[in-house]
Amino acid sequence: MNTLRSEILAALAESADSRGAQVVATMTDDTLLLESGLDSLGFAILVARLEETLGYDPFVRMTEPVYPRTLGEFVDIYERYAPK
Repeated sequence: MNTLRSEILAALAESADSRGAQVVATMTDDTLLLESGLDSLGFAILVARLEETLGYDPFVRMTEPVYPRTLGEFVDIYERYAPK
């Protein structure tokens, strides 16, 4: 498991905990974000936590807005728009 993915999963768990939400036990690349246990506010908190941790928000960096459907797509966006 790469470090970025680990950081995303840790932040996801922290965001869920702060909202009193229960995330699915096994998160895979195919896990649908809408079925992960976080609601839209939980995802906003997740993105804010990741911006604090990683120092960037990929959704601000992209030229065309994309909403990821799966955990794999979410991680891919963070990898693709990471500062070089």
